[in-house]
Amino acid sequence: MPKVVITHDVVDIQRWLSGKAERESVISSIGRNVVGSVALDGTNKVAVTVEVDDLAALEAMLMSPPPEVAALMEKHGVVPPFTAYVEK
Repeated sequence: MPKVVITHDVVDIQRWLSGKAERESVISSIGRNVVGSVALDGTNKVAVTVEVDDLAALEAMLMSPPPEVAALMEKHGVVPPFTAYVEK
């Protein structure tokens, strides 16, 4: 099971951090060991690391999020685009 790092911007770091449990719940449907990180430089850049069971499902979620996932992204201030890095 590959580890994936997904990076993107957010509107507000504290807003994004407050959604940790909800985010982990959604992402855990496709993987495990979800970890959120914020940029050390103080910008609104974040990363999510997850061990993914199904890379195709992750790609689909990022490219065309289901309505409930899109609503959660908006609630948490997620700003696309996403960049995903896969452990090789």
